[in-house]
Amino acid sequence: MPTAVTQQAVHFIKPRKDTANVETWSRQSIEELFNLPFNDLMFKAQEIHRQHFNPNEVQLSTLLSIKTGGCPEDCGYCPQTVHYDTGVEASKMLDVDEVKAAAIESKKNGASRFCMGAAWREPKDRDIEKVAELIRTVKSLGMEACCTLGMLSASQADTLKDAGLDYYNHNLDTAPELYGDIISTRDYQERLDTLAHVRSAGMNVCSGGIVGMGESRAQRAGLVHQLANLQPYPESVPINNLVQVEGTPLHGTESLDLLEFVRTIAVARITMPTARVRLSAGRQQMGEAIQALCFMAGANSIFYGDKLLTTGNPDWQRDQALLGKLGITTT
Repeated sequence: MPTAVTQQAVHFIKPRKDTANVETWSRQSIEELFNLPFNDLMFKAQEIHRQHFNPNEVQLSTLLSIKTGGCPEDCGYCPQTVHYDTGVEASKMLDVDEVKAAAIESKKNGASRFCMGAAWREPKDRDIEKVAELIRTVKSLGMEACCTLGMLSASQADTLKDAGLDYYNHNLDTAPELYGDIISTRDYQERLDTLAHVRSAGMNVCSGGIVGMGESRAQRAGLVHQLANLQPYPESVPINNLVQVEGTPLHGTESLDLLEFVRTIAVARITMPTARVRLSAGRQQMGEAIQALCFMAGANSIFYGDKLLTTGNPDWQRDQALLGKLGITTT
């Protein structure tokens, strides 16, 4: 029977348990997931998704740039770095009233989590104190708060936790072996160290990556391998499709086949069953059918609003229309 064959195929690939009885995924097993027939992969992802979440519910987050441009890093995808001429001008940090107004509008439009991003390599302690005030402001509105500020020290992570921060975002970006081709001003271990500080402070981890940067399928598997084997794996996993910005080194890179993007969402769901897998940057370039496939593959969170830091995002009316067509409710 076709159904029995399908179930046999997709259940064959499973995580192993290490000596501490913790499930881990080998890179080979993750590559095997990527290589499954598309329908088998989607079946498995949907099956696991339904074990842990309401399959017709999506969490909404809004992302605001609280300090734009002027970053000393040389990330090849980013328009906010000082290394490339992308037309993005550096600005000072937004004040409390500006952030509060944006958070109120975000909540009114249905977002439950408010994320704040600043273009720093690593914040100074005086910056952390200012961000802590913004976190307290967001929390006073009854919203979850998330920040992405670059690398953190252990003491800075503790300060953010004390201010009430729920999630800290620090993406691994790509597979370890490709990382040096994308960024030269920071190494992979520094990213892992920041995630360790966030964990030690008792905050939730938000960490994912960007696909469509010229990587191979095996390297996409390498990114998921790193994320899925963090102990524990992130509570929130944003998967971004590269938004190419003129002036950055990655502008002109061959675009990723969008069905390959859907595969990445599905593999993230299978290997990190209880995480919120967020359909992040690049949605504006996707049609409704691809986004619907991403939700079927296990994506259950989106960034909501017309801008992600400096790049475009579908406006909230368009998102509401799509979710309505799919019968998806929001949280």
